[in-house]
Amino acid sequence: MKASMQKDTNIHPSAIVDPAAKLGAGVQVGPFCIIEAGAEIGDGCILDSNIRIEGCVRMGEGNHIFHGAALGGPPQDLKYSGEPSILRIGNSNSIREYVTMNPGTAAGEETVIGDHCLIMAYAHVAHNCVLGDRVILANAVQLAGHVTIEDHAILGGLTPVHQFTRIGAHCFVGGGSRVPQDVPPYIRAAGNPLVVAGLNLVGIQRRGFSAESIEAIKKAYRIIYRSGLNTSQAIIQLEEANFDDPHALHMLDFVRRSERGISK
Repeated sequence: MKASMQKDTNIHPSAIVDPAAKLGAGVQVGPFCIIEAGAEIGDGCILDSNIRIEGCVRMGEGNHIFHGAALGGPPQDLKYSGEPSILRIGNSNSIREYVTMNPGTAAGEETVIGDHCLIMAYAHVAHNCVLGDRVILANAVQLAGHVTIEDHAILGGLTPVHQFTRIGAHCFVGGGSRVPQDVPPYIRAAGNPLVVAGLNLVGIQRRGFSAESIEAIKKAYRIIYRSGLNTSQAIIQLEEANFDDPHALHMLDFVRRSERGISK
C-alpha cells in the first residue's frame, strides 16, 4: 500500500495505510495496523500491531504505540457532528496496550498529549483533554472530556477523573481514587472520596527542587489546607504572603483559577 513516506519506513504487508497518510523517516508499522487519511506520524515512531489511527492525528517523533491502541476515533460526545478536530501527540511517548484517545469535539479543537508521557494499558483520554510533559497514567485511568493534567503528574490505576477537572504539576493521585474536583500542584491525594494527604515531597525532591522552593510550597500548602480558612480566604492570604517563588505562585494561580473547587 503506497503512502507518503520517507526512506527506511517499514510497513508490514498486512497493514493498511491510506496513501494520503504521512509517515516520517524510520516509522515502523506492524501487522494489521490501520492508518487512515489525515494521519501524520513523525520520524522514528513504532506502531506494534493491531493499532488503528483515524482522523486528524498529529504525532511527533519517537513515539512507541503498543498493541491494540485506538487513536483519533470520534469523540464520545453527543455534541459531535463529524467536523474535523485534532488529536495532537508530542514526542517520545509510550502509549501501551488498548489505550484509546479521542480528538476535540468541535471543529479545530484539540486533545493534546505532551512529551515523554507514559500512558499505561486500557487508559482512556477523552475529547479536549490536555496532558503536559512526563505525565504518567497508570492502567485503566479514565479521563473524561476537558480534563487538564500538568507536567509530571502521576495518576494511579483505575482512577476516573470528572470532566473539566484539573490536576496540578507534580501531583500524585493514588490508585482507585475518584477525582471530582481540582487537585492543586505538588499534592498527594487518594481515596474515595478523594482526600488530600499532604505534599508530594518525595516527587519534588527527586526532581531537584531547591530547599527554598520546597519551604515556599510548604507555606502555601499550610495556608490552603491547615489554616482553617475557606478557599476564598486562603487566596487572599496567599496573595498577602507576597511569594516570589514560582512554584508557590503557581499554587496560588491554580487555586485562584479553579472553577470546580479544589480537593479537600
